[in-house]
Amino acid sequence: DMRKFLLLLLAGALIVSVASVSFASDAQTVNGWVSNSKCGVKDANADGAACTKKCIKAGASPVIVTDNDQKILAVDNPEALKGHYGHHVAVTGHIDGDKIHVDTVGML
Repeated sequence: DMRKFLLLLLAGALIVSVASVSFASDAQTVNGWVSNSKCGVKDANADGAACTKKCIKAGASPVIVTDNDQKILAVDNPEALKGHYGHHVAVTGHIDGDKIHVDTVGML
């Protein structure tokens, strides 16, 4: 009947909204430099931008070097950083150990 259908629909919508809220709360924002896997912390500054671009072009992976503790985070979706190589950025994403899945990138 219609009431049962609406109840199921409401229950489904509630589950989806709770799941999306808990998923969003896992995201963290870190400030840092987009550097490269070859030079890491050494290129995590404005002077390292050219080297970072060159190293990534030569096959190195983009990484995030965090401002507060100089931790190097590997990026599991590097295409999200295209156009930001060598930039000082705020990256929001899901951090798992020493890896990050980037959701958004903003210039600092």
